[in-house]
Amino acid sequence: MVEDGDDVNLLLADQEGTIGHGELAVPPDGLCWISVVSCLLLACSYVGSLYVWKSDLPRDHPTVIKRRFTSVLIVSALSPIFVWTWREVTGVRASPSLWALMGIRFEGLIPAIVLPLLLTMVLFLGPVIQLAMDCPWSFMDGIRVAFDPWFWKLCFSDMRWLRNQVVAPLTEELVFRACMLPMLVPCTSPSTAIFTCPLFFGVAHFHHVIELLRFRQGSVSGIFLSAVFQFSYTAVFGAYTAFIFIRTARRGRRELSQAARATGSMTAGN
Repeated sequence: MVEDGDDVNLLLADQEGTIGHGELAVPPDGLCWISVVSCLLLACSYVGSLYVWKSDLPRDHPTVIKRRFTSVLIVSALSPIFVWTWREVTGVRASPSLWALMGIRFEGLIPAIVLPLLLTMVLFLGPVIQLAMDCPWSFMDGIRVAFDPWFWKLCFSDMRWLRNQVVAPLTEELVFRACMLPMLVPCTSPSTAIFTCPLFFGVAHFHHVIELLRFRQGSVSGIFLSAVFQFSYTAVFGAYTAFIFIRTARRGRRELSQAARATGSMTAGN
């Protein structure tokens, strides 16, 4: 039974990262190492899947894009197994289902879609206004194009558009946010997880250096400077999306932390 005082403590835990009677959540021994290694393996699997196909073609060639679609979709489909295995190995038991911990649930779906969308629109308000001002179409022309099925048919027949607008965002959010954050939060505070998770996401983008050097698309120093810049903004945006994920999956996060404390208590007792 949870008493009234515990309810207050749980609310404080939800905001400040404390669990129980004002104590910090103590993760089970080795949990953080297992979590970090699991995230590292997941990131390596995602990036490594892009290079299982041997080809002399550049990354933007339709054949290369289609093959990489196959690879990343397979890894993304298998990524929940990493989270399930992590739960079995660490012994962390949270009451939500595996899918709920990964943010895949219908509860609070509409606010979780609308509010982050509005926040992101505010974040990109400057570029959006600039594009609108530079666009030769009128507002009504843009509306007509948006509802034109031929326009969308053209988009979905473009492999680069599909990669940049559909496949990459969906698979990256599933692998680098939905699967990694549930493994990192129990061994760190939510704030630490927000800034730790994007590091895997940012480092994963360094693989572009391989192809740029291979096809000599610039000087070595320019390529590495570009990679560092890309790492910077992907890490910052990754922290933003991780923050949104934790805010919209608040209940699962709290129960994960409670489960980690419970497992740590049992380990200490044994």
